[in-house]
Amino acid sequence: MWSVLLIIVVLIALVLFVKSLRIKLISAPAFKFIKKALPPLSQTEREAMEAGDIWWEGELFRGKPNWSTLHGYHAGQLTEEEQSFVDVQVNHVLSLIDDYDITVNRKDLPPEIWAYLKKEGFFSLIIPKQYGGREFSAYANSTIVSKIASRSISTAVTVMVPNSLGPGELLSHYGTQEQKDKWLPALAKGEEIPCFALTGPEAGSDAGAIPDLGIVCRQEFEGEEVLGISLTWNKRYITLAPVATVLGLAFQLRDPEGLLGDREYLGITCALIPGNHPGVNLGNRHNPLGMAFMNGTTTGKDVFIPMDWIIGGADYAGRGWRMLVECLSAGRGISLPALATATGHMATRTTTAYGFIRKQFGLSISQFEGVQEALARIVANTYQLEAARKLTTTGIDMKVKPSVVTAIAKYHMTELGREVINDAMDIQSGKGIQLGPKNYLASAYIANPISITVEGANILTRSLMIFGQGATRCHPYVLAEMEAAAHEDEKVGLSRFDGLLVSHMAYAFYNAFTSFTSALTGSRFNDSPIAGEVAGYYKDLQRLSSALSFMTDLSMLTLGGDLKRKEMLSARLGDALSELYLASATLKLFADNGHQHDELPIVHFTMQTRLHRCAKALQGAQDNFPATAMRWLMKLVVFPLGNRFKLPSDQLAIDVCKTVSRPGGVRERITHLCPILQDDQSGIAEVEHAYLAAWDCQKLEAKIKQAIKAGKIAAKLPIAIRIGQALKQEIITKEEADALLHADKLRSEAIQVNEFTAL
Repeated sequence: MWSVLLIIVVLIALVLFVKSLRIKLISAPAFKFIKKALPPLSQTEREAMEAGDIWWEGELFRGKPNWSTLHGYHAGQLTEEEQSFVDVQVNHVLSLIDDYDITVNRKDLPPEIWAYLKKEGFFSLIIPKQYGGREFSAYANSTIVSKIASRSISTAVTVMVPNSLGPGELLSHYGTQEQKDKWLPALAKGEEIPCFALTGPEAGSDAGAIPDLGIVCRQEFEGEEVLGISLTWNKRYITLAPVATVLGLAFQLRDPEGLLGDREYLGITCALIPGNHPGVNLGNRHNPLGMAFMNGTTTGKDVFIPMDWIIGGADYAGRGWRMLVECLSAGRGISLPALATATGHMATRTTTAYGFIRKQFGLSISQFEGVQEALARIVANTYQLEAARKLTTTGIDMKVKPSVVTAIAKYHMTELGREVINDAMDIQSGKGIQLGPKNYLASAYIANPISITVEGANILTRSLMIFGQGATRCHPYVLAEMEAAAHEDEKVGLSRFDGLLVSHMAYAFYNAFTSFTSALTGSRFNDSPIAGEVAGYYKDLQRLSSALSFMTDLSMLTLGGDLKRKEMLSARLGDALSELYLASATLKLFADNGHQHDELPIVHFTMQTRLHRCAKALQGAQDNFPATAMRWLMKLVVFPLGNRFKLPSDQLAIDVCKTVSRPGGVRERITHLCPILQDDQSGIAEVEHAYLAAWDCQKLEAKIKQAIKAGKIAAKLPIAIRIGQALKQEIITKEEADALLHADKLRSEAIQVNEFTAL
């Protein structure tokens, strides 16, 4: 028997290590399979792949994340200049905001806010200083938008859009010097208000299907015949369009007369057009769920513009898709995640406060386990949002363009924002459903679907983008193998493919072995950069990373080009990659915060949730995999003992609530984007002040409760009478009675909702 085994081993070694045999028996058949199974990338797919950079998600995808790389990334911090802007200008804007007045009465920002935003450079956060802009970091941009969004979604979106995908960013990256000199200083000063028109009735998430058309032609412009473009467009959902003075426009460009070269269909192109240019229609408004930010339509028919109005000039004709993908990915990682994080900070601050002061059956409602279950989710999701915000903006500030990471951030952070605001509404209930100046939850709740919908609808982001790009882009060999298979010289392609295939086989074997042995040993022998309570999470992440890589290889091998059409399967594999990213962001934040002990219950709750969801996504992909043999192989390698990743325990949820029940500490660290200002009259400040006063009076309330138990004070009396009796019997002092009465006054005011004589 041993002789037979030895012969088999020798034969396998000969096949693997003798190149001529390997090519004939393994590489050549695989080469033919790849050429047949994987269709060549389309031009738009190739541009999307090339436009994005691989960053931390590449480590997670490859089975053995380098934790030193993760912890080597700088922690997001504001510069002295950025901090000053937040402390002065941003806080001043917050002091001006009355969101109920903005959304219900005015349907617009008041003139003093518009003027201040323009004057202080809120629309120029990303414009270089040489043109009069602020040139702030992505982290600062995110922080500014988040703080404003904690008080007013409408104001935050107004600030957010010019600093996201739009003329300012496109000009800074691609504009000609003449275009930069003309437009950027005016944009920086707020003299020009920009919008960017991408979405239309026939092209939403599929931005590559833009039907708006430009025809290269010659016409008269300013008294002479020039080469230019005749444009026709119909755009909708364009934020700031009703007040814009300069229009960025994306369209398909054709050159039927060959005036620019020998190509008729040049592709998507971006141009910059003054809002008062003849034929440009701006002004009509949409009503986005009652929010007051300016959003509307723009149209034009046979509008002629000179060729040098193309952003970047004539050389950039047809290169708009690459420009849009690069800029959209950065904006997706900053703007909408900032709104979601703001929702988390605001909901955590107000719900922990409201839960403490709102009483039923003689107890604070935050002491009821049903409430604690939802409150723990709010707190953990907010911690997760802050972690993902900081890690994602770190990547953008490193000048990489992590297109997969920003798609993960956009989808999962807006969905986490939805979970947070739903739980906050459930806990605060009547306080959250009655509109008025006291209601701080309603705008975030009502506006949440806007974030879910824009900059790529979440359903398509999840099912098509995250894994669709990540599987090919992040994999260390697949894209190179596809390029080798497409090589015009088949012999050269096969030779390159052979070398890649050997490495790919070793990579696949390593991931299968690591996944299987980790499952059997509970990840005990995997690497962790630290010891202590969170070390096991690093080890489990390595296990699940290997499992994802192994399953991806089997999926590609089995399904080939059909994998992109298996959207539900791709979505689950994308979910696994996303959960790995979110989990690593949580560990990064915990480390950056100095491993604070009071954060441990939240970190445990968050990490156990992430690991559970990751494993559940992998299991769901296995259960629905169309090839039976591969399905069972996946189950055997990844979960040989079953899926043992569980959701957090009830006791851990209680511990999380206890951690955030007290002022300061971790509560302040995960609510800092929702500040309480001096002389703050907002509903947020009202409930916070009531909470702080009630917290300070706990020992005094305990005295009264003890007196009730002793029969010195009658139970179920109005609180003012109880306080009076306690004072009369010298159970408390006059100063203590005044403090209790003041706290109760604040509590009573904070739990009230607005009422109106008529609507």
